[in-house]
Amino acid sequence: MDNSTPSIAKEAVLVTSEAMPSDAEAVKGYDFNNGINHHSLLQSFRQTGFQATNFGLAIQEVNRMLELKAKPVSEKDKNQLTLDAAGSRPLSNCSIFLGYTSNLISSGVRESIRYVVEHNLVDCIVTTAGGIEEDFIKCLADTYIGDFRLPGRQLRDKGINRIGNLLAPNDNYCKFETWIMPILDQLVEEQNTHNINWTPSKIIARLGKEINNCNSVYYWAYKNNIPVFSPALTDGSIGDMIYFHSYRNPGLRIDIVEDIRRMNSQAVFALNTGMLILGGGLVKHHICNANLMRNGADFSVFVNTANEFDGSDSGARPDEAISWGKIKKTANPVKVYGEASILFPLMVAETFAPVVEKMKTADHDNKRV
Repeated sequence: MDNSTPSIAKEAVLVTSEAMPSDAEAVKGYDFNNGINHHSLLQSFRQTGFQATNFGLAIQEVNRMLELKAKPVSEKDKNQLTLDAAGSRPLSNCSIFLGYTSNLISSGVRESIRYVVEHNLVDCIVTTAGGIEEDFIKCLADTYIGDFRLPGRQLRDKGINRIGNLLAPNDNYCKFETWIMPILDQLVEEQNTHNINWTPSKIIARLGKEINNCNSVYYWAYKNNIPVFSPALTDGSIGDMIYFHSYRNPGLRIDIVEDIRRMNSQAVFALNTGMLILGGGLVKHHICNANLMRNGADFSVFVNTANEFDGSDSGARPDEAISWGKIKKTANPVKVYGEASILFPLMVAETFAPVVEKMKTADHDNKRV
């Protein structure tokens, strides 16, 4: 600028910058001139900015959980900590809590969740009633792709339920009723004859056993002894079935007290904990509150579309959870503002899937020796 430029304007525009820290990273996106490499593309997100950077940080945080989980537990730690909950998993260096809302099981994200559970890479699951029943229903009948704009009045006349842009024929729930009613009969009989105290987690494990289908999330949770908690188990089709069953064969009792002790024990008696929560509401708070019992999780990743301006727990950022003691003050939590049907499969590709491939390679090499 020449000397006639007003000094106030020059001082306002040309403020002298301080030097950037030595470890500051430059913004740089993926260059497709280097070819189509999906792994490199996802790895580049951390330097891209905005939610892509948060996604990249989330990948780092999940991989830290998995790296710690893979380390053998020392004899000292084995002696110091034993799990209090009956049927709990063996102690590991990082107990990973996975939470998700029911719509994700309705969607194709179910297959990504099933993959993680099948390969035994999480230690505790929390979901809603819909997140339970929709898994079993999909073993009995398909859910279909529809459109967000399909009119509800017309769908109701056709007996078709809309979940966003997914379609679930009402016959699916009739098939579910036919499947679950005899099992509920068995639960009542075993409660009365064998004095079994049924809890939501015990019922979910039993249903996972009964479905006996390798496409089911909860079949693999049952096989791998991963506890699944759903404190609002009656808030869905399972609740409808329990309601109908109460007229047909009354007397089933479900104990939530035993489950809250078992749920909190997963955190209290863990060496370290990691939270990976897709969505908000009950699943987010139930996992966070369990980790409050140990003065906070060591690792935390939230993925949802909610904002904090309304004071909701769903939209609350990790820093709010730190104020409650639900995340440790020393943690580096990440929230990704985005939709999990896109983000979680991509996250699995950069976190859980490489661990599984590494295990397969090691197993193959061991068999060759």
